[in-house]
Amino acid sequence: MPEIEAILVLLAAVAALATLANRIDIPYPILLVLGGLVLGFVPELVPTFPRVELEPDVVFLLFLPPLLYVSAIFTSWRDFRANLRAISLLAVGLVLMTTCVVAAVAHWVVGLPWAAAFVLGAIVSPTDAIAATSVAQRLGVPRRIVTILEGESLVNDATGIVAYRIAVAAVVAGIFSLWQAGLQFVVGAIGGIAVGLAVGWLVLWARRHIPDDPDIQNTVSLLTPFTAYLLAEEPAHWAWHELGLPGDFAFSGVLAVVTTGLYLGRRAPEFISAASRLQAYAFWELVTFLLNGLIFALIGLQLQSILERLSEGTEYAAAELVFYGALISLAVIVARFLWVFPATYVPRWLSRRLRQRDPSPPVRQVTVIAWTGMRGVISLAAALALPLSIDGGAAPFPGRDLILFLTFCVILATLVVQGLTLPLLIRALGLEDDGSQEREEIKGRIKVADAAIARIDELAREEWVREDTA
Repeated sequence: MPEIEAILVLLAAVAALATLANRIDIPYPILLVLGGLVLGFVPELVPTFPRVELEPDVVFLLFLPPLLYVSAIFTSWRDFRANLRAISLLAVGLVLMTTCVVAAVAHWVVGLPWAAAFVLGAIVSPTDAIAATSVAQRLGVPRRIVTILEGESLVNDATGIVAYRIAVAAVVAGIFSLWQAGLQFVVGAIGGIAVGLAVGWLVLWARRHIPDDPDIQNTVSLLTPFTAYLLAEEPAHWAWHELGLPGDFAFSGVLAVVTTGLYLGRRAPEFISAASRLQAYAFWELVTFLLNGLIFALIGLQLQSILERLSEGTEYAAAELVFYGALISLAVIVARFLWVFPATYVPRWLSRRLRQRDPSPPVRQVTVIAWTGMRGVISLAAALALPLSIDGGAAPFPGRDLILFLTFCVILATLVVQGLTLPLLIRALGLEDDGSQEREEIKGRIKVADAAIARIDELAREEWVREDTA
């Protein structure tokens, strides 16, 4: 079967699985990951169906920038800023802790080398908010929970990918320097944010000076995340080597994309027409849906070959692989619980000012946040983007197939187990919508009405406006 027909089959499968998810009222990523698992065995049953081998660099460039950008651009900056402390603790502290916990288990139990174990930890540390927030919004939990989950997912992608890049560089180089890794983290973060702000300003300037045509405006919007990502990654990498500086440094393309998205999401409505924004919302919803569906299907198509390569040797038996997958998944889930509760309550116990400004949330709300640690597309994209070899192609990347398999196990366990039980947990805890979102909408509608009435009063004083028209 030609590859173009295979892509059409995958798109049809994505549409069918999403339709079924709506019918049975569960988040569609859960069915997509299960469907991807089934699709992995299609080449075995249908010999004409192609086996897919994705280029790692293509995966990172094709999937990460648009997914991160659309999350950032539709994030409420006011809500994000109001919950910045909670989001930072989850998006930075929890990611680094999860990376270390998973790395320790992967090294001491699974037997991965330390550098490869840290790669696995960095891959599975970022959460995916699509399944969690879709359940939370549908069941009407307090808005603050949804805001924290969305903000965590947005920022922890950047933290996880920066840690991932450092760990992969350590595997490729064969050595790890703590000070150099710390310098790379700081340089990459600051440089990525700076590039993101610059790209955001330039894009906003350009969109103010091009025709106010939704098609043209949103073509620029489509190019924006790729521009931010590439400008952060490539020129900085080249300049660092031209200056003769040690190491393999680059600005964080992920942070550049997130920063650009947050900046444009805050400023663009002031200058871009409503027609362009309405089309952009529908367009990016479709792009997000298709990319999510395709990447789960594509990892499924590769899963069969990964299992074959793992089973060819005598190193791993089937039962051993299942045990390792369950163990790493458990480590990811437990690490989140061990972090969320102390990070929520200990600072408030130590600081009376913090308690007064932001009282301790109910244990029920904290429990929901601790249970919503589902992994998804970002982890898949990072795993697929692992180099195939090191030392200029002389040796394979250590444990690459095992890392891919364990990543898929974590995604499967967290999405299916936590995703399917989250509605039951929310109902059992009796969480209800606090009405904040409805109140915000009412305030917005009142402001719109007041502005319209004020404008009518202005027009009524104009000579060319008839009294009966006003």
